[in-house]
Amino acid sequence: MSSNPDPSSPAAHGAQEEEDDPGPQRQGFFARLFGASEDAEPNTSTTGDSAPANGVTVAQMPVLGMSNLRRMRVEDVAIPRAEIESVSADEDLQGLVKVFRDSGMTRLPVYEGTLDSPLGLVHLKDVALRYGFNGKAQDFSLRTMLRPLLYVPPSMPIGVLLTKMQTERTHMALVIDEYGGVDGLVTIEDLIEQVIGEIEDEHDIEEAQPWTREGERQWLALARAPLDEFEAELGIALSEVDDEEEVDTLGGLVFLLSGRVPARGEVVPHPSGVEFEVIDADPRRIKRLRVRVPKGAAA
Repeated sequence: MSSNPDPSSPAAHGAQEEEDDPGPQRQGFFARLFGASEDAEPNTSTTGDSAPANGVTVAQMPVLGMSNLRRMRVEDVAIPRAEIESVSADEDLQGLVKVFRDSGMTRLPVYEGTLDSPLGLVHLKDVALRYGFNGKAQDFSLRTMLRPLLYVPPSMPIGVLLTKMQTERTHMALVIDEYGGVDGLVTIEDLIEQVIGEIEDEHDIEEAQPWTREGERQWLALARAPLDEFEAELGIALSEVDDEEEVDTLGGLVFLLSGRVPARGEVVPHPSGVEFEVIDADPRRIKRLRVRVPKGAAA
């Protein structure tokens, strides 16, 4: 049974839009910015050989700059379908609040039946203003709070999508494949980070604090936290992994243990018994980790 959206649905219509559709007469900030970058030289600056990417020591960080607006496509920055946090249109208030709380997101796609039949998005602010977070709402209906979503093809340049988001005042887009199914998700923050680098918000650990202790045997840490310093904090040797490649950060260790960039929510075990839960990550790098040390962990 096919779960693709109806050809008349917004998802299928958005996926078939041409990438060179003419924009509005009045150019927005990103349109002007993108246009001004056409004649600019590509930005090839890096942050130096010692900077870690994905928590792994590499020769260079990913190249940032205005040239990415033309060079990169939506598929290069989109969150894979498997990592999309979304809710059913039939979800009740308690379940919706739980998804917001557990995911840490402020916007969630809403679907009918399956994610391949998206209806729009719900904003945390709308839920809070209308219903609050305490008590029960007898007349709660998620469908009455839906905001529009953008639907874009994976081959669209991110500069075009950035302009489209600004014009339509929408911060989230679903990536639709050739069959009309949902293939990924992109936020405006994902696009801007390709130009200026990672954006830290008020929920991120401060740069001066590479980790914070959450309990007797649990820590929340940045992926770029120095591995040797964190070993001293735990009193457990973590770097003695049977591999020729050396790592200097927690993210690098987790990458080495899993052999890839793990998805958000994935738990990566260490031979000592320590567990690394990926709290925040994108398809290219690990950002934050929760470290749990069981009582039987080897010192």
